[in-house]
Amino acid sequence: MLFAHDTECGLLATAALVNTDGADGEGLPDVTALDAFFTAYGWSGRHERTEAELRAVRALRPRLRRVWHAEEDETVEIINRLLRDASALPQLIRHDDHPYHLHAVPRDAPLATRMAVEAAMALADLVRSGELSRLRRCAHPDCDNVLVDLSKNRSRRFCEAGCGNRAAVSAYRARKAASRS
Repeated sequence: MLFAHDTECGLLATAALVNTDGADGEGLPDVTALDAFFTAYGWSGRHERTEAELRAVRALRPRLRRVWHAEEDETVEIINRLLRDASALPQLIRHDDHPYHLHAVPRDAPLATRMAVEAAMALADLVRSGELSRLRRCAHPDCDNVLVDLSKNRSRRFCEAGCGNRAAVSAYRARKAASRS
């Protein structure tokens, strides 16, 4: 593990949230999809299951996507704005089966607020450790997804949408075609 458990979970959930707003269409088309995302990424606390909550979560995505395109100083501004907007006050907390970790807003804060603050806290850890280069865009030319490279050797290039497999198949086919010529 490169970072604290909550940092890694926050980073992966942030990238996944950003990627729900991609070229392939709306990844959070309805409240049911938000429920599935909530469960898949281990969110806890308040979850209203309303259209208003869904709209608030969707509205957060462009703010978070900007981090993958920003320089360090702009990233810090985005992080600080997210924390300030939520009146974040970091505290150690233990819940469910998780050891102590940081939460900066109450568990009954709106879901979009908690998502924004969890993202900001995880991103702040990347800034503090000089690891912003772990935030990447997918290397596949037809993909606009983002990723977090948590590999020890910093070698991850493709997102979770199968782009690595598509690139390998394309390279294989190109080699086969070149050998036949």
